[in-house]
Amino acid sequence: MKITPRLLRAAMNLWPPFLFSGIHVTAIAKDWRYARVELRSRPWNRNYVGVHFGGNLFSMTDPFMMILLKESLGRDYYVWDRAAEIEYVKPGRGTVAAEFQITDALLHDIRAAAARGEKYEPWLAVDVVDAKGETVARVRKQLYIRLKPEKRPEAP
Repeated sequence: MKITPRLLRAAMNLWPPFLFSGIHVTAIAKDWRYARVELRSRPWNRNYVGVHFGGNLFSMTDPFMMILLKESLGRDYYVWDRAAEIEYVKPGRGTVAAEFQITDALLHDIRAAAARGEKYEPWLAVDVVDAKGETVARVRKQLYIRLKPEKRPEAP
C-alpha cells in the first residue's frame, strides 16, 4: 500500500510521541512539496519555566524534510537524516509552527549533485515561529542523498 499525504498526516497526528507532545501536522501537500506542523501549548508539555520544551520544538521538525524530499525525489534516491542542530532564539509560548517547502530549485540542485552516484549531504533549514511570526528556534538538518546504484550512469 502506497502511503498518501493525507494518510501520513492522519497517522502522524495519532502517533503517540506527537499526540502527547501537542504536535499537530496541519498540512501535507498532495505533491509532497509542503508541510506545516504546529506545537500547541498544553499544561503537560511546558517546561519548568512555563514555555515549550526544547525537545518538543526539535521533535516537531524532525522527520519532515527527509519525508518530503524522499517522496518528491521518488524511488530512485536514498534519502536519510544525517545530522541536526537547533538554535533556541527566544522562549516559545502559545502555538508555534514550522513550514517546510520543497522548491523546484532545491530538487534541481539535488538531482544535479547526485547525478553520478556521489552522496550529497546538504544542510536545510526551517524556522519555528510563534503567532506573531517571530522566530522561536532555528533548526538545521543535514540529509544524506544518493542515487541508487541501479539508477547510476555506467562507469566509463
